[in-house]
Amino acid sequence: MIRKLIGSFFAITLLLAMQATAQTADELIKKSVDARGGVQKLKAIKSLRMTGKITPQGLEIPIVMQAKRPNLVRLEITFQGKSQIQAYDGETGWKIDPFQGSSDPEKVAGDDLKDLQEQSDLDGALIDYKDKGHSVELIGKEDVEGTPAYKLKLTLKTGDVRYVYIDAENYLELKVTSKRKTPGGEIEVDQYPGNYKPVNGIVFPYSIETKLKGQTLNTIIIEKIELDVPIDESLFKMPAKPPEKPKTDEKPKDKPPSGV
Repeated sequence: MIRKLIGSFFAITLLLAMQATAQTADELIKKSVDARGGVQKLKAIKSLRMTGKITPQGLEIPIVMQAKRPNLVRLEITFQGKSQIQAYDGETGWKIDPFQGSSDPEKVAGDDLKDLQEQSDLDGALIDYKDKGHSVELIGKEDVEGTPAYKLKLTLKTGDVRYVYIDAENYLELKVTSKRKTPGGEIEVDQYPGNYKPVNGIVFPYSIETKLKGQTLNTIIIEKIELDVPIDESLFKMPAKPPEKPKTDEKPKDKPPSGV
């Protein structure tokens, strides 16, 4: 009898603990969203333009990110007079990359396309994550460079996994860990959002440091954030490729002799 009671009590305790964990994950997400300004303010954003610079290897390269509902995004960096563009129009992802030897637009696929689709979500993956087909699990608490943080496992509907670390005190994101495929194999990349500042009552990170195995690869420094600015939707559409120049085998005619 006592054993049965102990067994029943253990089963009930385990069930309650599992339910509490699920509730805590959702409550944690709510606190994080509230810390940024609340779900209503975030969902009210119609468009967003961020202007700043990215600093790889000591360089300073201008960068502009523009996003607009529903699911439109465009990233543009300018270096040595050339512009690299990546964009998604809600259906097609494309790029123009003169640094790879071509100035013609071309479609992107695989991880590049998934990254653009993820960035096109103005609300972020955690808001309404169930409706978007994602899942979230609270792993526990860890220190992020000396700061206590909650660790969430975010599994996107694509199957990709992100680990999101949320500051246990102010509930803002401290770190996001993801995996990327490279020609040399899969690597784990850490991004550290920071320098949070309010814009129209909504808090944004003004810096994002990217690290690989603890070494800084680059830092994005945001200089200006504009909300609900007019953005022409044609910017997100893939431009048509310029027509190819006709080939000709015709030899140039000899010039007439002088005086004719």
